[in-house]
This record gives sequence, C-alpha cells and structure tokens, in this order.
Amino acid sequence: MTHLLIDAKSSNNCKVDILLDSKHQSLNLFNKVEAELTLRTAEEAEKNSVEKVCKGPQPLDQPKIQLEHDASKRVLSCTKTFIKRLIARKPMEILQAEIDTRNELRRDLNWIQLLAIGLGCTIGAGIFVLSGQAAAKYSGPSVIISFIITGVIALLSSLSYSELGAMMPSSGSVYTYTYAAMGEYLAWFIGWNSALLHLFSVLTAIVTWSKYVVLFIDNVSNYNIKNMFVQAPVAWNEDEERFIITGQAINLLAIALTIAITILLIIRIYQMAIVNLVLVVFKIIIIIIFIFACCKYVNRNNYYSFFPPNKGSFSEYGVTGMLKGCTYVFFAYTGFESVSTVAQEAKLPERSLPIAIIGSTIISLLLYIVLCTVMVELVPYKLLDSDNPLSEAIKTTLYGLWLSIVMNLGAIASLTTVALTDMLSQTRIFYAMAHDGLLPSFFAEIHRITTTPWISIIISGIFCAVFSGVCPVDILGETSSISALITYIFVHIALIIMRYTHGDIQRIFQVPFGSWLIPTIGSSLCILLMRGITKPTVFRFLVWTALGQIIYFSYGFWHSKQRKSIKSASISSVTELLPTIASITEQYTQNELESDLASENSENAV
Repeated sequence: MTHLLIDAKSSNNCKVDILLDSKHQSLNLFNKVEAELTLRTAEEAEKNSVEKVCKGPQPLDQPKIQLEHDASKRVLSCTKTFIKRLIARKPMEILQAEIDTRNELRRDLNWIQLLAIGLGCTIGAGIFVLSGQAAAKYSGPSVIISFIITGVIALLSSLSYSELGAMMPSSGSVYTYTYAAMGEYLAWFIGWNSALLHLFSVLTAIVTWSKYVVLFIDNVSNYNIKNMFVQAPVAWNEDEERFIITGQAINLLAIALTIAITILLIIRIYQMAIVNLVLVVFKIIIIIIFIFACCKYVNRNNYYSFFPPNKGSFSEYGVTGMLKGCTYVFFAYTGFESVSTVAQEAKLPERSLPIAIIGSTIISLLLYIVLCTVMVELVPYKLLDSDNPLSEAIKTTLYGLWLSIVMNLGAIASLTTVALTDMLSQTRIFYAMAHDGLLPSFFAEIHRITTTPWISIIISGIFCAVFSGVCPVDILGETSSISALITYIFVHIALIIMRYTHGDIQRIFQVPFGSWLIPTIGSSLCILLMRGITKPTVFRFLVWTALGQIIYFSYGFWHSKQRKSIKSASISSVTELLPTIASITEQYTQNELESDLASENSENAV
C-alpha cells in the first residue's frame, strides 16, 4: 500500500513537472515574442526619428491625423460599395428562374403574330413621311443608298437581338440583356432610353396618322376639317433651331387614336395581335400596289445627279448629305426590337424570336429599297419635301385620285400598327423594370382577367395623349434615331460580353462569324451614324437622360431587388459565421479553464 501511494505521488509529481515545463516553455515563448516586438518597435522608432531629422521639425497632431485617416477609409469604403452596387449584374441563374416561374403574362403569340408585330412596328412614318423629306433636304436620289446602309446596320443589330432574345426571352429586351452583362446602372440607362425610343415613335406615328386622316377625308369628301383641331400649337423651325407658335389649338385626332390604342392594349394581347396582323397584311398589299402601279411611269432623268453637289455644309447633298440621310431615315428601321419585348408572351420564344426579328428586318429592307427607287424616279427629288411624299409622286401617274386614296388608307393602317406595337413595347419594358424594383411596383401590376400590365398602359396612354396633342412630328423622329443607335450599340456590346462570361450557356441561335466580328462592325457603324445627329437632338436626349438619373437615384437605387438580395446575402453570411465564432470562443474559454485548473493542481501538489 505504501508503495502504491509512493507511485501515485511520483506520478502526480511527474504530471506537475510536465505542467511546469509546459508553463515555462510558454513563458519562454512569450518572452521571446515580447522581446522581438520590443526590438521591432525600437527599430521603427529609430527609423521614424531619422526621417523626422531629415525632414526637419514638423508639428504633429496625432489624433487629427488618425481621424482624417479613418474618414478617408470610410469614404473609400462607401465609394467602393456604391460602385459595386452600380455594376452589380443579375445572375443568369436568377434571371432564368424568373423567366421560368413568372407566368403572369399569357403565352399566346406564335411566330406569325410575332413577325407581324415586328413589321407593324417597323413599316410606318419612316417610309411614308421621312423618306421623301430625306431625299429633298439631304440625300437626293442617293436616299436609296441611305436606306441600304441603314438597312444593313439594322440587320446586324437584329442578329445580336436574336441571339440575346433567344437566350434571355424576357419582356425587358435590351434592359434585361444589359442587366445580365453590364450591371444595374447601365441597364437602367439603356432601359430608360429604350422607353424614350418607343414613346417618341408612338408620338411620331400618331401625329403623322392625324395628317393622313385629314388628307383622306379631304380626298373622299368636300368636308374641310379645321386646322385648329388637327395641328400642334408649336412647330420646330430647323433653320433657326427653335420652336415657333403655329396659332393652332390642339391635335384632337391624335388624342383620339391614343385613347383607342390604350383601350385595345388593356384587352388581352391575343386580340391586339389579331388586329395588328390584319392591318400589317393590308398595308403591305398597299405598298405592293403602289410599286407595281407606278413602276411604268418612272422617269430615269430624275436620277440625274444621283449625288447632288454639296451646298457647302455637311448635311446638304453630296456624299455627306447621303450620310446625314442615313441618320434621318434610320428611324424607319426601328421596330424589329419590339418583338423581343413580348418574349414572355410568345410560344417557343427560343425559336420564334429569331425568325420574327430577322424576318421583319429583311422584309422591311426589301420593301424600302424598291419603294424608294420608284418614288425618286417618279418626280424630281426636291418636290418630295412633304408630309405625304408618296401622294406627291402619284400625281405624275394617270391613276391620280383613287391611288392617292388607297395610299392614304395604307399609311393610316401602317401608322396605326406602329403606334400600337410601340406602346405595347414601352409598357413591357416598364413592366420588367418595375419587376426588378427600379420603378414603382404598380407598373408591374397585372390585371387578373386580361393578364396585361393595365396601370402601365394607362399611364403611357395619358402621356402619349397629352404630348401627341402638342408636339410636332419633325423633332420626334430624329430623337428616336439617336436613342435607337445607342440602344443597338449596347446590344452589340452585351452580346460580346455574354459570349465570354457565359459561353457555356446553350444557344439555339448564334450570330455567325465568331464572338466579336458582327457586333464590332455593327456597333462601329452605329457610332458613325451618330455623327449626323444635330445638337438640338443631342440636347433633348440629354434632358431625357438627366430625368432618368433623377428617378434612378431617388427611387430605383433604393428599391432595387438586386440591392436587397445583396444586402440579405451579406446578412446571411454574417449570421452563418456567428456559430463558428461562438464555437471558437467556447473552445478558447474551455482551454483557459483547463489551464487554470492544471496550475492550481500543480501548486497544491507542490
């Protein structure tokens, strides 16, 4: 028994020795670290003193410097966070999940109806009004070349739209593509300016429509509508670059058409698509009738001086005038992108969107070239400076009044489809932006019976009714052109980025000739066309953009769902770390207690 006690005591003494040795080793290690830190502190102090001697005596306010340093760090941190928020992209996983699960809008449209929407939005005021004005003011007979160049540019853009639309079939169109490729801020910028494109296209079509209605009534009857109720109270004087008072009251016909379109859009999109399809078929038949009826009356002498001599300025005839004409008539091709705004209402959008987008662009291009060729051969180009250039051209034929009436009907049908489809597109873009939180949620409110964004449609209808009653048509077309060019540039850039960042995603349709060739050529040509934009047009565009910045930073930035998801993810990350931190703290406390207990036991044993 005594031996056992001695052995136990010896064992305890050994444990105490081990603990003491461990403690001594820890103290030695601590002393070494403390000595090393002291040495480094002394070296840094000596270094600082040498620097002070070299620089000379300087007053030092350490607390103030520390506060300034902390403030600078906070400003830098806030700036980084702010920039990260602006360039935050919507992940493709979230975007695809939204497209798959968001079934508020009914998928009623087939590829024929989509093609009709593209043609309905494209063929309108650009060919019935701007073609003759471009020939008379800028290009002369070379307006044909202007239409070919702009048609090629539009075709390149339609290829990029087709790939992105098939990959991301969302109602946001270019807004959604930019959000996924370049981040929220640029998505807002291009979405807001895409809305400008469609709104001004609606206004241009409606105002021009009212003029053709007046002409039609004048041709078929002796009733003369008072100009006071069919013209805007202001007009744009291009020579003086300022607005002038016309002495008229308001354009009641434009307001009436806007109300009718608003009501039709609130009804189910299927009924709207049927109406649009009928009107599109009718206007294409009218254009074909004009081409075949007038082609035998052409006078090739009107081709003389295909490029009229330049008058001394960039925009008056010659090659530069032809380029100016490109900018002016580019508005005629804006519209094919409307197909992408109804992607969430299309059956099999991955296949039907490319067919409709590219098909509508090619058909429009062919019709424009043939129609312009016949028009400039019928009469001298200077006689085409009219709001109704095709009627001026018809005067040289034997068909006279009846063909003019038919063409007026075609123009009325054409401009109706443009206004209808453009307002449709604008409301769908606002719907997508509101769904992401960048606009108030009522823009995304869907009617439970008609399944249309009815509040957004009503607001757009009120806006168009007011402005179509007071705005002249000539300033609206060019403003739409600059917005379209910038929109197409963004689409090309978004395609290049998505090819490199999401190259693994399956694409049913791909732009040919590699990842960057077509988009680079297309965006470069769009930039070249922007040279012909006038300063007043740029000013109006900048005013609209500034208004968009105010809305974004006062509302969209703070209500963005993407911002809220990022914030929630950050909170979740911190929450996930809390158990780990608690576990580490608990383990550390337990180790401290064991160390203290071992120390007490060793002291008692001694």
